Amino acid sequence: MASDSWALAVDQQEAAVKSISNLQIKDERVKPDTNGVIKTNATAEKTDEEEKEDRAAQSLLNKLIRSNLVDNTNQVEVLQRDPKSPLYSVKSFEELRLKPQLLQGVYAMGFNRPSKIQENALPMMLAEPKNILTLFSVFNQYYFHLSSSFLQPTELIAQSQSGTGKTAAFVLAMLSRVSQQRDTPRQSRMWCLCLSPTYELALQTGKVIEQMGKFHPELKLAYAVRGNKLERGQKISEHIVIGTPGTVLDWCAKLKFIDPKKIKVFVLDEADVMIATQGHQDQSIRIQRMLPRNCQMLLFSATFEDSVWNFAQKVVPDPNIIKLKREEETLDTIKQYYVLCNNRDEKFQALCNLYGAITIAQAMIFCHTRKTASWLAAELSKEGHQVALLSGEMMVEQRAAVIERFREGKEKVLVTTNVCARGIDVEQVSVVINFDLPVDKDGNPDNETYLHRIGRTGRFGKRGLAVNMVDSKHSMNILNRIQEHFNKKIERLDTDDLDEIEKIAN
Repeated sequence: MASDSWALAVDQQEAAVKSISNLQIKDERVKPDTNGVIKTNATAEKTDEEEKEDRAAQSLLNKLIRSNLVDNTNQVEVLQRDPKSPLYSVKSFEELRLKPQLLQGVYAMGFNRPSKIQENALPMMLAEPKNILTLFSVFNQYYFHLSSSFLQPTELIAQSQSGTGKTAAFVLAMLSRVSQQRDTPRQSRMWCLCLSPTYELALQTGKVIEQMGKFHPELKLAYAVRGNKLERGQKISEHIVIGTPGTVLDWCAKLKFIDPKKIKVFVLDEADVMIATQGHQDQSIRIQRMLPRNCQMLLFSATFEDSVWNFAQKVVPDPNIIKLKREEETLDTIKQYYVLCNNRDEKFQALCNLYGAITIAQAMIFCHTRKTASWLAAELSKEGHQVALLSGEMMVEQRAAVIERFREGKEKVLVTTNVCARGIDVEQVSVVINFDLPVDKDGNPDNETYLHRIGRTGRFGKRGLAVNMVDSKHSMNILNRIQEHFNKKIERLDTDDLDEIEKIAN
């Protein structure tokens, strides 16, 4: 789904929301069709379109399907604004000296100890600007004066993959700031402002705020999203405002619901998704320029390519930087093969031969288009397989439901397009099949997608099996270039030879 159609869909959803109490994600049950294939009514539409990555949808999907943090063993890289400043990290939440109610909320969410990113980010985000002891003289008499520093609090840019606890980290920082000021008069409440790229991602962050802050019932949250209508002249007095850039900009500049000069903490989440959405980058920068100089700026991103870095520098000047490298997916534990075929039907027959010769716990099969994926899912279902179908036109919540069923083993085969290539860990997946090899928009091999696809097997310390279907000189050329890129030989497999197939399973 292209980003502009996604944005249009979000706008339509937001327009349907009548009040803040309606801001809930619809929980739709996904049921099999008459062929036993799990899909939606929209699956048959636009089936000839190639699947395109939608970063906002992928980010939301990762949030919905993750029940635990990623167990990341990579080291954290910290680049400090002042290299001479001491570097602090924590191994427990108690070391942060949080209010008891906030600490209770953290533990209620299942966090027993800080994650890698939280160990280093939280001490920085929660550090108070130091007081300054000033020496001055009056009529030759010297006095000491203790005054608050006008220096900015710690600015932070953090890069960390989905599932590492970054959302909980900045939510904890916001709640900690607010909890310190909750007894102040209504008109002088400390405000925190958090920008999310889409309505749905804003709701997900809001849920984390509500869960972590549930033992602080006096803490109030407002959603600045289209569909939440306020009366003219009304002023937002909640402690935390979370919203999308367009609506937040309107509320600050045009409607005056928010006084940006009162914002003390500004969080920009999903920066890589933000710059991929038309208009959001400029809107975010305009909002940032309205904020006071002593406002703490925090920016988070899953990736850190040049475009993200250029954007981050405009939003967060002179920052501290924390990078948590992605878990490197490896091909060392995956046996790779290719099968020569002449057409789609022969590829399907080769697939049936594989299933007839070896025991496959669960398999993921990747196709290039929705049309091929729908056809293949239906054919496999006719052969008696329990099949789920996943593609980009499905609502994100429906995708999450399909993945959860597959994870629970209710379906043994997941036929999917590129929407499922990243971030989905199912321990029982023993085989990944590239029914179509991954290529980019110019027809060149998409090596990163290939790595992510076959990386769905060979996980959790187990050996995996990847089978690539080759049906033309062009796809053979693609395969050869993939071999060269990874410097890994991919062996040919004859699926008409049952003895040969049985050998690869040993």
